Amino acid sequence: MTTKSNLSDLAAEWRTARTLHPLYAALAREFVIEMPPCGDLEAAVDAPPEESVIQARQWFLDMDPRIQVHQLRQFLQTTILASDDALRTLLVHHLEKSERSDSDRDKIDFLLVQYFSCSAPSRLEDSDVDLEYVAQVLEPVLKAADLTVPGWLRPLDGLLKEANQARSLDDLLTGGILERGRKLKTGAGEKYYEPVAMVAFTRFSFLMRRVFFRLMHQDLNAILDGLRELEDRGINTLDCRSAQFSAEEPTVRLRMICQSWKVMFHAEYSSGQPLRMLVDLHSVVDTALARSGKKGRAKAAVAAATAKANSEIPDFEVAGASPDWGADSADSGKDGPQ
Repeated sequence: MTTKSNLSDLAAEWRTARTLHPLYAALAREFVIEMPPCGDLEAAVDAPPEESVIQARQWFLDMDPRIQVHQLRQFLQTTILASDDALRTLLVHHLEKSERSDSDRDKIDFLLVQYFSCSAPSRLEDSDVDLEYVAQVLEPVLKAADLTVPGWLRPLDGLLKEANQARSLDDLLTGGILERGRKLKTGAGEKYYEPVAMVAFTRFSFLMRRVFFRLMHQDLNAILDGLRELEDRGINTLDCRSAQFSAEEPTVRLRMICQSWKVMFHAEYSSGQPLRMLVDLHSVVDTALARSGKKGRAKAAVAAATAKANSEIPDFEVAGASPDWGADSADSGKDGPQ
């Protein structure tokens, strides 16, 4: 929130503070963030003196660095407090800061995609997600922009093309597509805050989420179908040490883990380690199927899993309502889309 002088501006700032405070207070409780309370905000005072508004302003500025991007992402995916008005207010609060850290940029990046995802139709076709449409949806929070794409942003379309050609999560991770996208963003500096850049990165992240969820469901379904086929052949344990499991991992337990991963990935683009484990487990299952002498059936299982993945993805995932692919890899060691 920026500095205000007259009474009407102070009143508007206080209304904003009261909208944001339940979110921040809940975040502090959930993630045990130590911060002295702001008295008049806690008391929900209607018309406080100017000193209280100034104290509240400082309270938010002190809270922001304490909230990590992955915490904000996880919280907004699970709380009932994330109304459209609260999300918009939180985004504007960060956009209006006079000084912004890398963490602020990553929060803005995530919040823009989250706002777009919540505002766009759930079954929006990829071909409809052009810059003009994204700018239109973001208009309540971003000023009208010249959408002429500068040269430094043009690689984003190439990265999206590569991502759409990926046949598995392994392709997506090993191809360095995600890292190159994040490097372009983090290297932008202040250029990131140009409206056309924020629109372009919002579009990129939204479409990248869709690719991620398609491939994630494809891999998980291929693993689950493969495990069922192995069990039909009388194989009930696998050597999964390459995927960081035991040398005799029960297939029943592996199926339970895959189901829990589906839930986990829905709430949060998970950390690099679980993503890598998923990819490696897929390889273990494929190898076991091949060794059992029925490669043709293994390929058929993969094809069936792909079709199943494309038909299974819920509306909120297709819309990209899950967390941003690259908002906080620096602070949480994540190498997947976040």
